[in-house]
Amino acid sequence: MDYTIDNEYLNGLMQQVMAKNPNEPEFFQAVHEFLTSVKAALPTHPELIEKQVLERIVEPERQIMFRVAWIDDNGRMQINRGYRIQFNSAIGPYKGGLRLHPSVNLSILKFLGFEQIFKNSLTGLPMGGAKGGSDFDPKGKSDNEVMSFCQSFMRELYRHIGPDCDVPAGDIGTGAREIGYMFGQYKKIVNEFSGILTGKKLTFGGSLARTEATGYGLCYMMEVLLAKKMNTTFAGKTVVISGSGNVAIYACEKATQLGGKVVALSDSNGYIYDADGIKLDIVKDIKEVRRARISEYVKAVPSAKYTADSNGSKGIWTIPCDIALPCATQNELNLDSAKKLVANGVKVVGEGANMPTTPDAIAYLQDQKIFFTPGKASNAGGVATSGLEMCQNSARLSWTFEEVDAKLKDIMVNIFNTIDATAAEVGCENNYVVGANIAGLLKVSDAMIAQGCI
Repeated sequence: MDYTIDNEYLNGLMQQVMAKNPNEPEFFQAVHEFLTSVKAALPTHPELIEKQVLERIVEPERQIMFRVAWIDDNGRMQINRGYRIQFNSAIGPYKGGLRLHPSVNLSILKFLGFEQIFKNSLTGLPMGGAKGGSDFDPKGKSDNEVMSFCQSFMRELYRHIGPDCDVPAGDIGTGAREIGYMFGQYKKIVNEFSGILTGKKLTFGGSLARTEATGYGLCYMMEVLLAKKMNTTFAGKTVVISGSGNVAIYACEKATQLGGKVVALSDSNGYIYDADGIKLDIVKDIKEVRRARISEYVKAVPSAKYTADSNGSKGIWTIPCDIALPCATQNELNLDSAKKLVANGVKVVGEGANMPTTPDAIAYLQDQKIFFTPGKASNAGGVATSGLEMCQNSARLSWTFEEVDAKLKDIMVNIFNTIDATAAEVGCENNYVVGANIAGLLKVSDAMIAQGCI
């Protein structure tokens, strides 16, 4: 990929990032998108250069990498690698998920942690940016094996985190089970019951609506975009959603509640198409109860169609829709898929995953006047509700589902209004990539400058 930027200063900074972080393409992609967007803010914000904010913000404050040794059910020792990238703490304690997946490496976690800085800033809550995890794969492992790994992982991680330092959360592969095992180990080691992890079960400090938050938040942002920019609603719209994990399931639920018809979901092996609308109770049973493949759906709904797809979600974008919500993984929606979506009449694309759309696909969608919202804005509902969980833990309170959901909706509406206004202010109306990056940056920049040389 060509990472050249049409600005001498920014191009030089991009080249520095690449030289200092060799062989990290995901991180390069995230930084390139960010620096390209920031160009629009330089004329009115010279402090970004004068105070070397950009040089500082692309460098993590701390990178932690460690060995995780654990015992499997056969009594054999297994070795994985653990990480925590603490990127920026200018506006609050580090906050970001722990991803457990074989694809996890330094590049992916740095891209995620970097994106988290601006996502957290956009929520309006006092949270810095971080990300962590391991190349451990919980799929196919017994509960005892997952517990063994999580306890070993926390035996190292605990010394780097704390309720006023770094509060990790769940992510791909890290659900309530994994969070519970990690929380229990942390509590035993430090002899303290604190809100150190978010995404906990309700019985020990979790928040209602946290499970639904990212998917619901995505749809709340789409709802306000449809109303403000197109004078319409979800009602009668056909929706395609990639993925079938937490984000996709609850985006499907909320989109349906708002009047849309979701016709497709996917996993890493292929996708389902149900012209009559996805039956979410069946999907929840497959994915949340049985933890099986999405192909099982057609056994319960014979009129639906399953298509095996070695690229997971690639073929799903050939299905005609009004609204496309990529909710699976990074770089799943490429230029070819974007062209097919446009040809089939898509009007809005909202990212539910982290960086699921490739840069050339984003450029094409924007050129075609398709409304596009980046993940750092449209999937911020998860971390926003994690922040609300932190608030409840600190105050020893438990809010109702309705209270949390209302706060979540307000946050997502405010994020959209902020990125919409910011994009217009810098002369890039309706470019929400620019709006999100600049709006997220300016709050962090102000804090960094006020705190001096950090």
